[in-house]
Amino acid sequence: MNIKFQILLPALFIMLLSGCGTISPTQQTQATQEMETASENEPTVIVKKTEDFLITGDGSAENWNQAEWAELLQRQFEDMGNRYRSEFKILYSETGIYLLYRNEDQILNATIEEHFAELWYEDVVEAFFWTDESGPDYFEYELSPLNYELPLIVSNLDGELVHWIPFLNSYHEGSDRKTQHKTTIIGGEKRSGAEIEGWIAEVYIPFKLMHPLKNIFPESGTNWRANFYRVDYDNGMTSYSWQPYETNFHDYENYGTLIFE
Repeated sequence: MNIKFQILLPALFIMLLSGCGTISPTQQTQATQEMETASENEPTVIVKKTEDFLITGDGSAENWNQAEWAELLQRQFEDMGNRYRSEFKILYSETGIYLLYRNEDQILNATIEEHFAELWYEDVVEAFFWTDESGPDYFEYELSPLNYELPLIVSNLDGELVHWIPFLNSYHEGSDRKTQHKTTIIGGEKRSGAEIEGWIAEVYIPFKLMHPLKNIFPESGTNWRANFYRVDYDNGMTSYSWQPYETNFHDYENYGTLIFE
């Protein structure tokens, strides 16, 4: 897979600021009400261990039979009409995390054709991993239906967000920090504006890419906090998430829990 980098970096990282999934004060009140009516039991997913495998972009690897689907729910405060079904699976190996998303859709709303861009302004799936609760730092990953990615290390001190992306010298084909990612379009073409029935995203994220976060090499019994998202733009911005959030996707105190088997 050839990656096109069009970013000139004078240092190891470049800072980015974003407002992924930000909601208005009225929507925030509705979100808070939703949080209050949610189950008191903190939702969890048991992450099963697998041998490393090659991703295909359609989830056809037999390894995925080990994992159960978990649903991404469209949030009440962003009910724009279409309630598409979205769900994800997760596995881990000795070397990294595997993610599989399956999304119903009607229009492919994606025009960006480069990595490390502001993908959240178009159709996208996202994952956030808070590996160590002693600090406000975590890993974020985004992938568009056109198969362009955005991996980030995030610092979220009192709501002030600062992001870093990998530097080309340590993030290239053959590097043990490099992700694998592929997407498949269901019932249509892989092009902006195409009429489709859905899309699938499959990702492998090496643990080494999460440096310098702590607790990034899970063992049996390890817990991480996490949340998983989808943003769709068929009827304006419509957000889906595994766990509810009050302000935006960076509301890490409300993340669910991953328990590594």
